[in-house]
Amino acid sequence: MNYTVIGYLLYLPISIAMTIWVARTLHRNGRIFLVQAFRGNEAMGDAVNHLLVVGFYLINIGFIAFALRYGTKPIDLQSMIEFLSTKLGVVLLVLGGMHFFNMFNFDKMRRKGARPDAPMAAAPGAIPPLPLH
Repeated sequence: MNYTVIGYLLYLPISIAMTIWVARTLHRNGRIFLVQAFRGNEAMGDAVNHLLVVGFYLINIGFIAFALRYGTKPIDLQSMIEFLSTKLGVVLLVLGGMHFFNMFNFDKMRRKGARPDAPMAAAPGAIPPLPLH
Protein backbone atom coordinates (compact mmCIF):
# COMPACT_ATOMS: atom_id res chain seq x y z
CA MET A 1 0.00 0.00 0.00
CA ASN A 2 1.45 3.39 -0.93
CA TYR A 3 1.51 6.61 1.08
CA THR A 4 -1.24 8.24 -1.00
CA VAL A 5 -3.72 5.49 -0.18
CA ILE A 6 -2.73 5.56 3.51
CA GLY A 7 -3.17 9.35 3.47
CA TYR A 8 -6.66 8.98 1.96
CA LEU A 9 -7.57 6.29 4.50
CA LEU A 10 -6.63 8.68 7.30
CA TYR A 11 -8.00 11.87 5.70
CA LEU A 12 -11.53 10.61 5.03
CA PRO A 13 -12.49 9.31 8.49
CA ILE A 14 -10.78 12.19 10.33
CA SER A 15 -12.47 14.80 8.12
CA ILE A 16 -15.88 13.16 8.38
CA ALA A 17 -15.52 12.77 12.16
CA MET A 18 -14.66 16.49 12.49
CA THR A 19 -17.71 17.34 10.34
CA ILE A 20 -19.99 15.19 12.50
CA TRP A 21 -18.64 16.76 15.70
CA VAL A 22 -19.18 20.33 14.43
CA ALA A 23 -22.65 19.48 13.05
CA ARG A 24 -23.75 17.92 16.34
CA THR A 25 -22.44 20.91 18.28
CA LEU A 26 -24.29 23.33 16.00
CA HIS A 27 -27.46 21.25 16.17
CA ARG A 28 -27.45 20.99 19.95
CA ASN A 29 -26.56 24.62 20.68
CA GLY A 30 -28.26 26.24 17.68
CA ARG A 31 -31.66 24.99 18.81
CA ILE A 32 -31.89 27.70 21.46
CA PHE A 33 -31.38 30.44 18.87
CA LEU A 34 -33.93 28.94 16.50
CA VAL A 35 -36.63 28.36 19.10
CA GLN A 36 -36.23 31.99 20.17
CA ALA A 37 -36.26 33.11 16.53
CA PHE A 38 -39.56 31.30 16.04
CA ARG A 39 -40.96 32.82 19.27
CA GLY A 40 -41.08 29.60 21.25
CA ASN A 41 -42.37 27.39 18.45
CA GLU A 42 -40.21 24.37 19.23
CA ALA A 43 -41.51 22.26 16.34
CA MET A 44 -40.55 24.93 13.81
CA GLY A 45 -37.18 25.58 15.46
CA ASP A 46 -36.37 21.88 15.53
CA ALA A 47 -37.41 21.40 11.90
CA VAL A 48 -35.26 24.29 10.70
CA ASN A 49 -32.38 23.11 12.89
CA HIS A 50 -32.55 19.64 11.34
CA LEU A 51 -32.65 21.04 7.80
CA LEU A 52 -29.63 23.22 8.52
CA VAL A 53 -27.68 20.20 9.77
CA VAL A 54 -28.57 18.20 6.66
CA GLY A 55 -27.32 21.06 4.47
CA PHE A 56 -24.19 21.34 6.59
CA TYR A 57 -23.44 17.64 6.08
CA LEU A 58 -24.10 17.79 2.35
CA ILE A 59 -21.84 20.77 1.78
CA ASN A 60 -18.97 19.65 4.00
CA ILE A 61 -18.89 15.96 3.11
CA GLY A 62 -19.25 16.93 -0.54
CA PHE A 63 -16.28 19.26 -0.17
CA ILE A 64 -14.25 16.55 1.57
CA ALA A 65 -14.94 14.10 -1.25
CA PHE A 66 -14.31 16.72 -3.94
CA ALA A 67 -10.99 17.81 -2.41
CA LEU A 68 -9.69 14.24 -2.19
CA ARG A 69 -7.94 14.30 -5.55
CA TYR A 70 -6.26 17.69 -5.14
CA GLY A 71 -2.79 18.28 -3.77
CA THR A 72 0.67 16.82 -4.22
CA LYS A 73 0.58 13.09 -3.60
CA PRO A 74 2.84 11.89 -0.77
CA ILE A 75 5.84 9.72 -1.60
CA ASP A 76 7.24 9.20 1.90
CA LEU A 77 6.17 9.50 5.54
CA GLN A 78 7.12 13.18 5.82
CA SER A 79 5.18 14.19 2.72
CA MET A 80 2.21 12.10 3.90
CA ILE A 81 2.14 14.02 7.21
CA GLU A 82 2.33 17.31 5.29
CA PHE A 83 -0.38 16.05 2.90
CA LEU A 84 -2.69 15.22 5.81
CA SER A 85 -1.90 18.48 7.57
CA THR A 86 -2.76 20.52 4.49
CA LYS A 87 -5.94 18.60 3.68
CA LEU A 88 -7.20 18.58 7.26
CA GLY A 89 -6.28 22.25 7.66
CA VAL A 90 -8.38 23.16 4.64
CA VAL A 91 -11.28 21.08 5.98
CA LEU A 92 -11.00 22.85 9.35
CA LEU A 93 -11.05 26.25 7.63
CA VAL A 94 -14.15 25.27 5.65
CA LEU A 95 -15.84 23.93 8.80
CA GLY A 96 -14.95 27.14 10.64
CA GLY A 97 -16.34 29.24 7.80
CA MET A 98 -19.55 27.20 7.76
CA HIS A 99 -19.80 27.52 11.54
CA PHE A 100 -19.58 31.31 11.41
CA PHE A 101 -22.02 31.41 8.48
CA ASN A 102 -24.51 29.37 10.54
CA MET A 103 -23.95 31.51 13.64
CA PHE A 104 -24.54 34.67 11.60
CA ASN A 105 -27.81 33.25 10.28
CA PHE A 106 -28.92 31.98 13.71
CA ASP A 107 -28.33 35.43 15.20
CA LYS A 108 -30.13 37.09 12.29
CA MET A 109 -33.14 34.80 12.78
CA ARG A 110 -33.07 35.34 16.55
CA ARG A 111 -33.02 39.12 16.17
CA LYS A 112 -35.82 39.05 13.61
CA GLY A 113 -37.93 36.82 15.86
CA ALA A 114 -37.29 39.08 18.88
CA ARG A 115 -38.69 42.19 17.17
CA PRO A 116 -42.09 43.15 18.59
CA ASP A 117 -43.54 43.61 15.09
CA ALA A 118 -42.32 40.18 13.87
CA PRO A 119 -45.13 37.75 13.09
CA MET A 120 -45.34 34.81 15.43
CA ALA A 121 -44.51 31.43 13.90
CA ALA A 122 -47.38 28.99 14.21
CA ALA A 123 -47.00 25.29 14.88
CA PRO A 124 -47.65 23.10 11.83
CA GLY A 125 -51.40 22.76 11.40
CA ALA A 126 -52.17 25.41 14.04
CA ILE A 127 -54.65 28.19 13.45
CA PRO A 128 -52.93 31.58 13.79
CA PRO A 129 -54.26 33.89 16.53
CA LEU A 130 -56.46 36.83 15.59
CA PRO A 131 -54.91 40.32 15.83
CA LEU A 132 -55.74 42.22 19.05
CA HIS A 133 -56.73 45.50 17.32
